[in-house]
Amino acid sequence: MTQVGRAIDEWHDWRGGRDGSPEGGTSDPVALHVRDVVDALEHAHPVSGTSSGEPPAPGPLTARRSALGNLMIERGLVSETELDEALAEQRSTGRRIGETLVARGVLSSVDLAMVLADHLGVPFVDLRSKSTDLVLASLIPEHVARRYQALPVARWGDQLVVAMANPNDVFAVDDLRVLTGHPVIAALADAQHLQETIDRAFQHARVESTLGDATTHAAPVVETRPVDDLVDDGPIVRLVDALLEQAAEAQASDLHIEPATDKVIMRLRVDGVLQDRSEAPLTVLRPLVSRLKVLSHLDIAQTRVPQDGRFSARLQGRVVDIRIATIPTVTGEAMVLRLLDASRGVIDIAGLGLSTDEIGRLEPAFRAPQGGVFVTGPTGCGKTSTLYAVLSAISTREKSIVSVEDPVEYRLDGMRQIQAHPKAGLTFPVALRSILRADPDVIFVGEVRDGETARIAAEAAVTGHLVLSTLHTTRAAASPVRLVDMGIEPYLVASSLSCVAAQRLVRRLCEECAQPVPERDALAVLRDLGAPDVLVADATLRRPVGCPACRHSGYRGRSAIFEVMPVTDDIARLIVERAPAADIEDRAIAEGMDTLRTSALKRVVRGEVSVDEMLRVVV
Repeated sequence: MTQVGRAIDEWHDWRGGRDGSPEGGTSDPVALHVRDVVDALEHAHPVSGTSSGEPPAPGPLTARRSALGNLMIERGLVSETELDEALAEQRSTGRRIGETLVARGVLSSVDLAMVLADHLGVPFVDLRSKSTDLVLASLIPEHVARRYQALPVARWGDQLVVAMANPNDVFAVDDLRVLTGHPVIAALADAQHLQETIDRAFQHARVESTLGDATTHAAPVVETRPVDDLVDDGPIVRLVDALLEQAAEAQASDLHIEPATDKVIMRLRVDGVLQDRSEAPLTVLRPLVSRLKVLSHLDIAQTRVPQDGRFSARLQGRVVDIRIATIPTVTGEAMVLRLLDASRGVIDIAGLGLSTDEIGRLEPAFRAPQGGVFVTGPTGCGKTSTLYAVLSAISTREKSIVSVEDPVEYRLDGMRQIQAHPKAGLTFPVALRSILRADPDVIFVGEVRDGETARIAAEAAVTGHLVLSTLHTTRAAASPVRLVDMGIEPYLVASSLSCVAAQRLVRRLCEECAQPVPERDALAVLRDLGAPDVLVADATLRRPVGCPACRHSGYRGRSAIFEVMPVTDDIARLIVERAPAADIEDRAIAEGMDTLRTSALKRVVRGEVSVDEMLRVVV
């Protein structure tokens, strides 16, 4: 067995240990509320003389509660009056003092857990600020984690830090030590956060991977050496499955696997922002990358040049297309996996986030029988989704719609879709020439990447076809300038373009936890942003806070902001005169166009988007 295989077996030595539910246990999940935390801690030091529902008799428990109450007061978590009122209520209800304080809204469950940890002399782990380390979590079986409400979260030298609802449970700590083969440091965690972390760590439904059609894959894998020891080991298969499940559950668009000096970092891009999610020892990199290469038909022996491939998997009950790109780095091969939900439906025009005025500026262009409609913006800003919404709106049995894409991201009935395949000679220009001979009414070009593609698309737009495509520019007014820079004559750009829309995606504030910004602060912020008086008058600014519903980010979901620039006679004249983008933009604003900044500002004053998010996305 290779060194990697032995290392993996060492991490997962629990596999040779217990195999069923612990003796006398139950498979039902433990209900995690404040009472469970306090009960577990107090029952670890039993006291005498009380029956259920009766006030506790004086003794060690009363003394300990007094010390705990004093500690809360010293920390400034409660006042003496609040504690006395809670003690009076406790005497009549029989509830624990911590539970009483939380129920009265005096103390949060996290504050209670922190002060209890200090009182017991054990570490406290804030799981809201920690990413889930899947390799550490897999050191114990799921049923053990759920029964003991415990999860390994960190290493301190040879010791394993285990977040627990009840760190005083010596039997649980001893079992965990035997299962993991490491000395255990029991740390207290907020019970609800611990339950959520365990749920995320053990989303281990088996992935039913299916390889796509041969035309959508790279060349077949070249098996130049045995790979059994590298990619068929159970823990690596489970790790890949867990990573993909975690990405799908978080609705991530990308999964990054990045080797550092001494570890591998796994990050997810959720709502356009990268988040650290888990870590693994550096020795896991090679088998992990090899497993993913085999799934996507890449050469596992080639590690010095970039490769790209794809495969499909069933995750969270739906088919997900996964595109893989490898990047050789000085610390090892990095990988980026893009997840495309093949079962996701096409958004309709109304769901894009366009205002009534913006729809009025865009719709005449895509309802016209000919012309060029371009959507522009950076990678991942939703350009393709917008154009598919347009295609869905105009698709009828009376129209012939043909597309060439790389890759085909949506399936749309009534539309002939061509997958570009450069290695086989099917490039965008080659496909476009064949499409023009196939009697199309509407042509969708996935992306204008070069001058030849741009010229063919422009010529098609002036010869009776409606052409839809995407382009990479920062704003709408820069698109005609970009096409001219590609070598297209200005007169052809001016006559072929009918409308350009630039877009960005902004994160929406979580409706569960967003809080209003005080009016005085809101007015000051809007003045600094240069907001016109008409917007300031009815402003309702809100800020992100964070809660379990949004995974404590303060944001939940994204929506698009737009600037829509119809190519009018005046703008066409500026294009022919090779005017700079700034002059074209000034003319478009004078004709009623909202810039991306103005569009975002309108979302801010309606309380849909935070000021920080606006400044992150637009300048």
